[in-house]
Amino acid sequence: WERCGELFGALERFEMTVGNLKGMIQGRLSLGVVTTAKYFAPRLLGGFCERYPGIEASLELANRDQLLERLRESRDDLYIISQPPGDLEVEAVPFLKNPLVPLARFDHPLASRERVPLEEFVQYPFLAREPGSGTRRVVQHLLAKKGLSLQPRLALGSNEAIKQTVAAGMGVSVLSEHTLTSGAEDVCQLQVEGFPIELQWNLVYPKGRQLSVAGQAFQDYLLAEGPKLAPGPMRSEASA
Repeated sequence: WERCGELFGALERFEMTVGNLKGMIQGRLSLGVVTTAKYFAPRLLGGFCERYPGIEASLELANRDQLLERLRESRDDLYIISQPPGDLEVEAVPFLKNPLVPLARFDHPLASRERVPLEEFVQYPFLAREPGSGTRRVVQHLLAKKGLSLQPRLALGSNEAIKQTVAAGMGVSVLSEHTLTSGAEDVCQLQVEGFPIELQWNLVYPKGRQLSVAGQAFQDYLLAEGPKLAPGPMRSEASA
C-alpha cells in the first residue's frame, strides 16, 4: 500500500507539472484547519481558488486534537494551526497574527477598568473551550506561570457559543481576536494584565515533505495575502 501511495503521489505531481508547463497550475489541495481559523480560512481558500481555477481544493475543520491526529496520519496536504505540536517534526510557516484577548459583557464590572490584575480576572466565572482546545491550553499555561488555575464555570464546544454566553452575562472568557469580527455587539474586550497573548497562525506540514505545485502555490498565496486579514483593535469600554 505504501508503494501504491508513492506511485499515485508521483502521478499526481506529474499531472500538476504538466499543467504548470501549460501555464495553468492544476491539481488537488486538501487543507486541514483548526476551528478558530474558520473566521478567515474560507476567505483565503476562496481567493486562492479564484486565482487558480485549475486546482480542486477541500477544507476540513477540526478541533486541535482532531487536527493533530489528521497531521499524524498525513490525511491532508497542509494544515492551519496557531500552535504547532511539540511532539511532531513539522515545518511551521507563520503568516498571520493571532492575538488572544479577554472578554466580558459590555456592562460587566471589569468593563470600564484599566489594567485589571490577572488574579482578579480569574475570580469571575470563566467560560472555556472544551478540553483539548488550543486557546484553553494557552490560557491554562499563562495562569500556571502566575500560580493560578483555571476552573471553568462552563466548557463550550465552539467560539460562537462562548460569545453568546458571554453576551448573556454568564461570565468572562478568552478568545482569538479573529472570532470577534461578527456577532459580538454586546461583548467588549477587557484590559487585563498579561493580555493580549500574542500568537501566530502557522501553515504546517510534515518536516521533509516536498510540497506539490498546488501546495507551494497556496503557501506563497498565504504569505502574500494572510497579513491583510489581521483583525483591527476591538473597542474596549475602558478606552471609550
